Amino acid sequence: MPHLADFPITARWPATDPAVIQLYSFPTPNGVKVSIALEEQGLPYEAHRVTLSDADVRSAEFLSLNPNNKIPALIDPNGPGGAPIALWESGAILIYLGEKTGQLMGRTATDKYQVLKWLMFQMGGVGPMFGQLGYFHKFAGAQIEDPRPRERYVTEVKRLLAVIEGALQGQDWIAGEYSIADIALAPWLRGLDFYGVKDLVGWHDLPNCNAYLDRFLARPAVQKGLVTPPRDG
Repeated sequence: MPHLADFPITARWPATDPAVIQLYSFPTPNGVKVSIALEEQGLPYEAHRVTLSDADVRSAEFLSLNPNNKIPALIDPNGPGGAPIALWESGAILIYLGEKTGQLMGRTATDKYQVLKWLMFQMGGVGPMFGQLGYFHKFAGAQIEDPRPRERYVTEVKRLLAVIEGALQGQDWIAGEYSIADIALAPWLRGLDFYGVKDLVGWHDLPNCNAYLDRFLARPAVQKGLVTPPRDG
């Protein structure tokens, strides 16, 4: 049976307690999903700061765990059957943790699929579209003179926000009860401020979204997860 030390990543980011979950991450919208979930579910873990620099995410040690060179990634030394399991892709990790603990996945099978529906909505729509808007508004894409790329993503982000605003009418959380779907979705709504696009996409005209994000950010586990691991080393 493999042990935690058998994973090459632990040579560069060594575990203090090899018996607990090892998280390799950085506080981006995708990264904080997992730290928030771990805090909400009360699972013991260690968080290792892996920056977005090529020196970290394209290092041989990190690529040995995630060949897609993206955070977050995770090793659970007590995975299915008691054997270690290594995972990457934030949505897959959230599902794994939800099923491991029986928490934040809904009370019934029907609830579970509603949660998974909204998780897929975030993974396939909100994350990619919000990220592209950030690229074309704040980062290198902002230097492109052609306005069409930015206009495309402004339009799509507005459409996605309208979907969320409607879904939140009359309820506190996106799938009914608080779940991994909220942990996936809300950090991306928070990211609109970082990208500097809240006015551009009409954020202040979305009362349900605003109240939803406020509820999310008020949770103690969220506040801790948002800064784990810390951005600055």
